Amino acid sequence: MEITIDTLINLAGLLLGGGGGAFFTWRYIRRKAKAEAVQAEVDMAQKVQDTYQQILEDKQKEVEDNHRLIEELRQDRDHYKKDRDELRKEVESLTKKFMDFKLDNEKNMLQMKRDIARNGRMVECMRPLLCGREGCAIRVPVVISAAGEVEPPVKKDVEPYNDRQDA
Repeated sequence: MEITIDTLINLAGLLLGGGGGAFFTWRYIRRKAKAEAVQAEVDMAQKVQDTYQQILEDKQKEVEDNHRLIEELRQDRDHYKKDRDELRKEVESLTKKFMDFKLDNEKNMLQMKRDIARNGRMVECMRPLLCGREGCAIRVPVVISAAGEVEPPVKKDVEPYNDRQDA
């Protein structure tokens, strides 16, 4: 068997055009699929990285918001503490003033009671000098009402001068 150029060309054509081309094509397809798989992995890794980066940014914003809220709460707390302290001082001051006022009122009330009792004793001492009749020289004791009016004495059988008008 003689190998001629024609045979070699046919053989090369058979390998390249027929089943032989499939080997080279299969290898190319395999490399292409592998490259696409690697590219897909890179794309997926990039997407995962972007997702993590977005999560980190969101978390950082949340942390900053939390710090801002915490600072606002601290300011509010300090403000309320200051108000509370001022109110406590004011309540203490008002309590002290009230207690002083109460003690003064109690002192005044006791003094008034003493004065009223003294005035009552004085009125009782002057009672024998009062008379319920105008121009009375005998000075018959009378009853003084709560309104301050003089009530004439009640006639009793024991007193001998109740019937006498001129005395």
